[in-house]
Amino acid sequence: MDLIVARNREDLVKARGGGEVALVPTMGALHEGHRSLMRLARSRADQVVVSVFVNPLQFGPNEDFSRYPRTFDSDLDVCRAEGVDVVFHPSVDDMYLPDRQVSLLAGRMGEIVEGESRPGHFDGVLTVVLKLFNLVQPSVAVFGQKDAQQLALIRRMVADLDVPVEIVGAPTVREHDGLALSSRNRYLSEDDRQVALALSRALRAGEAERRPGAIREAAREVLAAAGPRLDLDYVVLVDPATFSEVGEEHAGEAVLAVAARIGATRLIDNVILNLNPA
Repeated sequence: MDLIVARNREDLVKARGGGEVALVPTMGALHEGHRSLMRLARSRADQVVVSVFVNPLQFGPNEDFSRYPRTFDSDLDVCRAEGVDVVFHPSVDDMYLPDRQVSLLAGRMGEIVEGESRPGHFDGVLTVVLKLFNLVQPSVAVFGQKDAQQLALIRRMVADLDVPVEIVGAPTVREHDGLALSSRNRYLSEDDRQVALALSRALRAGEAERRPGAIREAAREVLAAAGPRLDLDYVVLVDPATFSEVGEEHAGEAVLAVAARIGATRLIDNVILNLNPA
């Protein structure tokens, strides 16, 4: 079956088949990490729908909405290669009414860690994800673990609002040198890329420790050693469900998350740790 491109709601209704549907929401500029999401989606459903939509609601006034990479033709090639059934590629006007008034609020979890650095970002994420769920009507949706706070908030939204969609998280895919795959990596010069490797090195340094304080400190030391070209935003060790900071006596899973700006490019990364009881 040929790949169907649905450019509006009417096209999407016509393209939607029977059986279980898995949705992979993306903003395009697809890479191997997105391919891994598509493969996981294919294993879970009869039909795979990939959305390609650069969502203006999740960009702040000084962020990179206008220059965010838009590579739709090559994105279609990726989707064809992965056996995707439908690509949903709506316009902003088709997704949002001109007099739109109602949006979701991400609550307290949307205001901390990444949300503190990007006010309103998660409100925009949850609003577009819920709209995509309503339009595509999937039984399963697949998201990457690299955006760990986003994943946690989507799971919270589904639980709080009784949305009948199973949320599946997929492991972060990395380059051979450890850099987490991101559509924004293409902004990096070769020199910037070498500096950016400090993020994954910091996570590995944190993994080698056992206590929360030592984990944070080990990660910070690596990032500090990267020099002034790396502008650190945060290093946190948080509960994976709430993204609140964990204490020294925490046992079980925790997310070590980092964010930094290298040149004009802001990158995030994280790793899940399993902390032993005290």
